[in-house]
Amino acid sequence: MRRYVLRRVAAMLLTLLFVSLLVFMVVRVLPGDPALIMLGIEASPDAVAKLREGLGLNRPVPVQYAEWAGRAVLGDLGRSIQYDVPVAGLIVSRLSVTLPLTLMAAALMVAAAIPLGVFAATRHRRWGDYAAMTLSQLGIAVPGFWAGLLLILLFSVKLGWFHAGGFDGWGQGVGHALKSLLLPAVALGLFQFAVLARTTRSALLEVLREEYVKTARAKGVAEGAVIFRHALKNAMIPILTVAGVQLGQLMAGSIILESVFYLPGLGRLALGAISARDLPVVQGVVLFVASAIVVINATVDLLYGVLDPRIRYE
Repeated sequence: MRRYVLRRVAAMLLTLLFVSLLVFMVVRVLPGDPALIMLGIEASPDAVAKLREGLGLNRPVPVQYAEWAGRAVLGDLGRSIQYDVPVAGLIVSRLSVTLPLTLMAAALMVAAAIPLGVFAATRHRRWGDYAAMTLSQLGIAVPGFWAGLLLILLFSVKLGWFHAGGFDGWGQGVGHALKSLLLPAVALGLFQFAVLARTTRSALLEVLREEYVKTARAKGVAEGAVIFRHALKNAMIPILTVAGVQLGQLMAGSIILESVFYLPGLGRLALGAISARDLPVVQGVVLFVASAIVVINATVDLLYGVLDPRIRYE
């Protein structure tokens, strides 16, 4: 177990090293000069050159990367060009919106997808199965931003139950804040819900064909116990794998939905930083999201042994 954890930590570090190098190189081949963007097109060449020198953009790229990576290891992701504040603090402040939004979308996804998948599998090739799979297919086909616009039209414009967008902060009360995040969370988790429901159905159908399930039924075990105590538990590994991958995708996918619902989260911060060529913020946000995804995947790998004691890590 210890050797496996050490190998997973080493793989995580290598992945983050590769991601950081890739992000650092990609943002530097984007068109536009950050110094010129900050000063405006009417700025003098001398002023632009002086600002480039101050930002360290004239130094060799490998030197810039080594300095940035060294500071990042210590938690210093640089200083925002646009806001003139530490990038790490900026990311933490925006997480107060993105993190609860992601967790709410994940909770809704799991709470709806697994029961629907179980419902479809236990009614294989009957009307319930076809209806559930049609619903999941609809979730896959509708883009998240389009679903968000439809939700705004229905629940905000027509019914007036929710605000069309924006976030007043947690100071207005937890209930008010969660209500502001509910529609974005539904739109954000729609695609992931559909995929997880289909995965649950497929995994459970495969387990239900196993001999030990047939034996349990032959012994007179109640159908509910067969499904939830024996079959679903053993079908959880592929479900957990997909859910873990989707949790990371939800955080990355919030970039578009935060713009649709005008939420001041990590996604809008990243989009604004890309438009303003705020390179430290772009690098910091991407590195943070990549780190979160890597940690989630490693945690999912470690949970395999908890769900199935037959799995050994050595």
